[in-house]
Amino acid sequence: MSTQQKSLENRVILVTGASYGIGREAVYGFAEAGATVIMLARTEDMLNEIYDDFADKKLPEPVIVAFDLETAPEEAYFQLRDMIGKEFGHLDGLLLNASMLGQRTPVSNYNWQTWNRVMNLNLNSQFLMSRTLLPLMEEAPGDASMLFTSSSVGRQSKAFWGAYAVSKFAIEGLMQTMAAELENISNVRVNSINPGGTRTSMRAEAYPAENPGSVKEAKELVTQYVYLMSKESKHLNGQALDFSKQ
Repeated sequence: MSTQQKSLENRVILVTGASYGIGREAVYGFAEAGATVIMLARTEDMLNEIYDDFADKKLPEPVIVAFDLETAPEEAYFQLRDMIGKEFGHLDGLLLNASMLGQRTPVSNYNWQTWNRVMNLNLNSQFLMSRTLLPLMEEAPGDASMLFTSSSVGRQSKAFWGAYAVSKFAIEGLMQTMAAELENISNVRVNSINPGGTRTSMRAEAYPAENPGSVKEAKELVTQYVYLMSKESKHLNGQALDFSKQ
């Protein structure tokens, strides 16, 4: 982190799915680079653990938001926007990281309720969060970065990936639409990133027979995520990025 140190100073960044995996590592990376992080997840106990660890490490005090993206009504998003606006006045970064895998099964066998759950969390909540918080990002004093989390199967699908793949294709479409709408008229840039194979609980669920040591750890992504939230990447907009390839 030495080359990235304090590159996010005075920035306010919200991370969804902040309590585990890539989201958790990103939270630490952003804070170590100087950002004030708004940590959003439904597992409040884990967020409290991170909060206490930040205090021990003398990192910028984070904000905890217990929020169930799968079930929260639209009004809850407006309440979140109002809270951030009252506390900070703006938002410099938004990492939309939370998602669920759903079933690994042929579409012909896919459960309707599971399909709805995956699409609601992986797509609908991302729409609500990005749309509702966009005005706060446009109030950022400099540039602002919105980053959607994609997947290789959201760009070229494979058999048995069902709703997860379809939801990630839709995320790419949402990213492209917002990026095109905001280009040249806004300080907000919108991109997606495919983190690639990463040692997370979702990866283990998708590939139960895989040796975890054969894929990278989430912390290896941190430098790239910090870069994408910093002013150094403000020239990127509407890009479908891959780990280590931008």
